[in-house]
Amino acid sequence: MPSHLFADRPAPQPPERDAVDALINRTRLLRGDVDAVRRDTSVIDDDDPQLRWQRALCELAVHQLDDLGEHLGQLRDGIPHATAAEPAGEHSARTTAEPPAGSLLSRVGSAEWNLLTDEVSWSDELYQIFGRTPGTGALSLDELPSLLLAEDQPLLTSMVTDCLVDGRPIDGEFRILLPDGGMRTLHMMGEPVLDGDGCTASMWAVLRDVSRLRRGQHVVGRTQDTLRHQEQLARAEHRMAVELQEAVLPPWRGSLPIPGQGASGLDIAAHYLPSGSSDLIGGDWYDALPLPDGRTLLTVGDLTGHGIPATSSMAMLLGALRGMAVAGVDPAAVMGHLNQLIECSAQPALGSAVCCRFDPAAGTLVWAQAGHPAPLLFRNGVGRPLPAPDGVLLGATSGVTYEQDRMDLLPGDVLVLHTDGLTRRSDRNAGPDMLLGLAPRFAQARTAQECVRIVVEKLGTAERLDDACVLVARVEA
Repeated sequence: MPSHLFADRPAPQPPERDAVDALINRTRLLRGDVDAVRRDTSVIDDDDPQLRWQRALCELAVHQLDDLGEHLGQLRDGIPHATAAEPAGEHSARTTAEPPAGSLLSRVGSAEWNLLTDEVSWSDELYQIFGRTPGTGALSLDELPSLLLAEDQPLLTSMVTDCLVDGRPIDGEFRILLPDGGMRTLHMMGEPVLDGDGCTASMWAVLRDVSRLRRGQHVVGRTQDTLRHQEQLARAEHRMAVELQEAVLPPWRGSLPIPGQGASGLDIAAHYLPSGSSDLIGGDWYDALPLPDGRTLLTVGDLTGHGIPATSSMAMLLGALRGMAVAGVDPAAVMGHLNQLIECSAQPALGSAVCCRFDPAAGTLVWAQAGHPAPLLFRNGVGRPLPAPDGVLLGATSGVTYEQDRMDLLPGDVLVLHTDGLTRRSDRNAGPDMLLGLAPRFAQARTAQECVRIVVEKLGTAERLDDACVLVARVEA
């Protein structure tokens, strides 16, 4: 049965896959156009700083579009199985000196270190990125590592050495500490500038503040980790709920013949059907228990909720119900005690139940219900619900009295007990009439198990809104 906290409102929907695919295609086209401009600038004379700057911007734009394409791909494909580890502390990189958002140039600066004259040239943007004023002067290559986090200093040293000694281009990231105590992540790209003899005369570089980008990636990574953790917890809870349910419900599968000891006996079969729209196990139960006095307990019930809370509450109620039935408590009194038990429980819930006691000597069925669908009686190819005695939902109110009714059963009668999840569906053909329509087939069935098989064939593949149980008891001579 649905939770009493259920709200009938649509869940947020993810973006349409076609729309994301269109964005990915547009990003790829733009990336190709920028890459073409980058190739054109690669043949330009390196002596022109302005052209070097343009080429560096193209490189940065290509990197940015690659990141964008990757993120759109993740949006389309869902949570990836693994993500790259993010350096610790990146989430604390905010600082009051952060450049204004919305402009690429506001987060990019250039520098050139002349190895012959020891002259250093920084752009105004680079001073802003480092949180310094032009009056403090630019940092030399020897001074620059002092602003880096200790673990990032070897990376910068290695990049500068490779550039100056081996003539390799620079492409890497490191984190710097600002004068106000903040931190930024910089992406540095550069290359050596050669003199007429082919020797390295200076090193120029473009540095981009990628702090916001990395923080965004860090947030995405943490969100992905959280989602994966939640999925793992959900799978573990589902497994535990299934194990608890299997441990509590009757161990028999198929038919359970209960001889009548000289009178009418019962052939019993039952089946549990999981929800078609949820992976979580609910609080549905069924049970058939031969009692010490020769009578037989038949019961089905349903608690609100899913998962371990529902299955543990179900186990508590079913255990109490079995104990009271063995002690000879009448079905109506059993319903009243179960209502009190839910009221005193640390996990209040709503529930419905049917409790029947069959006396094979007299051929009578005494039963009570708590807000539950009445048992269906099939006789001579015709089905009908039993007139229901008064009874409210378990846990709905305190101090209530439940009534019980008596019904004579004949050999060949088929009694069907079920939870409402079996017939409550999203279409208009739902309801007990679907089960009552199976009366001609039940009349031809030879066993209770065959009747259960008919029910499962008819309703087992339906799109149910909740899990369900069905129990069939066939009276035998």
